[in-house]
Formats: sequence, C-alpha cells, structure tokens
Amino acid sequence: IIVTQGRAYVAVCLCWILSFLTGLVPMIGWNNRDAQANHSSSSEIVCKFTTVIRMDYMVYFNFFGWVVVPLTIMIALYAEIFRVIRRQLNRRAEATCDGDRYYRKELKLAKSLALVVFLFAVCWLPIHIINCIDFFCSKCYLPKFATYIGIFMSHVNSALNPLVYAFRIKRFRVTLVQITRRCMDWSTSGCTAYS
Repeated sequence: IIVTQGRAYVAVCLCWILSFLTGLVPMIGWNNRDAQANHSSSSEIVCKFTTVIRMDYMVYFNFFGWVVVPLTIMIALYAEIFRVIRRQLNRRAEATCDGDRYYRKELKLAKSLALVVFLFAVCWLPIHIINCIDFFCSKCYLPKFATYIGIFMSHVNSALNPLVYAFRIKRFRVTLVQITRRCMDWSTSGCTAYS
C-alpha cells in the first residue's frame, strides 16, 4: 500500500472518528448511573471517575480492546519493519548508494515511532494494571498514591510525544522552533503595543 497525503488524511480522520465514537460508549449507557441511582436517595451522583465509569468498561473494553490489542499489533508491525529495514541495510552493506541513506533514514524514523509506542506503554500500562487489580481483586489493597501516579503518567504521555518528535525528527524540530519564535515575536510585539 502506497501512503499518500490523501490516504494519511483519511486514516487520521478515521482514527479521530473512531476515538470519538469509543468515547461515547459510557455516555450511551455503559456507566454506573443506574447503580448510583439505587444507592443514593437523591438524584445527585458524585462526580468521581470510578463512581461514574464502570470498571468492567475500563478493563474489558478500554484496556483489553483498545490498548492491549492495538499495542500487540503495533509491536508486531514494528518488529517486522525493523526486520525488513535491517535486511535491506545488510544487503546494501557492500555498496554505498542513495538507497543505503534512504533505509538509514527509514530506520531512524521507525526508531522514533517505536519510542513513541514504548513511551505509550510505559505511561498507560500502570493505570490499566491498577484498574485490573481493582476489578479482579477488589479486596486487594491499592495505595491511593499508586493510582495518582498512574493517572499522572497517563497524562504525561501527551506531553512526551512532541518532545520525542522534536528531538528525533529534524523537520519537526525546525518547524517547532519556527512556531516558537513566531509566538515569542508575537507576544513580545503584543506586549510592547499595549504597554
């Protein structure tokens, strides 16, 4: 399959649409609303994540369905990508040509994307493991700070991706520097205009 700009655009749009629809599942009915209504004499529900969202949703649907399966597929795909690139580099080891440079760039890009997947796993697995322990062993003791660290790490993942891209992909880094300079110039000129 040849990746074109149009196909990449469609793939990104489909990912966002699928994510949006997946996020609607708890609102459509896979939630704790009925259970909370039965336990409470008032119509108010305590707005706490674990009070509103059912843990079977978080474990079976979210973790096993939307984390474990895609993560396993991505790991398998990256293993195959690295195998193919290494094979191509070994074939071209004797000859120096543009193809060798191309495969080295591809290898660097694949390593960057594999790092993003690795960081995703490191950041998201702790909270999902905590959810599994909570769901499958409700009598097991889970320190609150472990849950807070897991939640924090899941949020940190969003901040790490731009840093990985900036440090590993030159074109991204150059664009990021240009945007930062424009913002700095804009804020500086904006501040002087109003002072």
